[in-house]
Amino acid sequence: MNVEQFFSQLWHDYTEITPQAEQIKQLFAATDGVVVNDHVAFRTFADTPLQLDNLEPLLLTLGYERQDGYQFEAKKLRAYSFIHPDPCIPKVFCSELLTNQLSRKSQEIIAHYTRQIKATSSDKPLDQALDFSVFWSARHWDMPSWDDYQTLMMETEYGAWLLAIGIRVNHFTVSVNHLSSTDSLAEVLQRVKNAGFSINAVGGEIKGSPETLLEQGSTMADRRALAFADGDVHEIPTCFYEFSLRHEDIGNELYQGFVAANADKIFESTSAV
Repeated sequence: MNVEQFFSQLWHDYTEITPQAEQIKQLFAATDGVVVNDHVAFRTFADTPLQLDNLEPLLLTLGYERQDGYQFEAKKLRAYSFIHPDPCIPKVFCSELLTNQLSRKSQEIIAHYTRQIKATSSDKPLDQALDFSVFWSARHWDMPSWDDYQTLMMETEYGAWLLAIGIRVNHFTVSVNHLSSTDSLAEVLQRVKNAGFSINAVGGEIKGSPETLLEQGSTMADRRALAFADGDVHEIPTCFYEFSLRHEDIGNELYQGFVAANADKIFESTSAV
């Protein structure tokens, strides 16, 4: 699989549970033609065959290089960002929940499901048999019960989301730098609001500033009714769409990294509240 096929498959999976994404993309395509994707992001569980260190080699095979590492102490996460030598290839941000830092109850809930992770078509352990399809493979465990989902939600919204939604891209990102109709993130977000979509306002609609070299905003995630293991059907958040505006650094080059303080607020886009 080449990198173009990789992103095509990601977009197909993403838009199936995030209908707002195609609508918003077309909103900007109508005025700007091609809508350039700045980056995508994934979530996973640490200390499982799907942990970050096992996903990284697949991205390296696609030509990516690890760019930087991040810690989110309050959310009990760590993350890596990846960049491709070809500047036209979107960046990747991949994070994992540090389950060993959670309460005993939350650890027990997560372990009950993640111990179901196994390879389905190989004699090798799953962490040695992963292929690119893992990035759109969704749950490798049974749908959780509503009680387990709610219990986890009280401590880690990230963990509850991941337990219900599974391994898949949680957002694509419109590169405002590549829009011809505007270079204002505030104007982009206003257009999205005018089209009827809700914006993540945690920490302000615009996270970051020209001084931090990266401004970001995002929608609130779409919602979908899902049947939980006990038969209860509830509407929960799925995925969202992001917008980024990069500024020039002291070398007059567009900043290509990520800002942890921004990302911490962008995680709130899947909040169920």
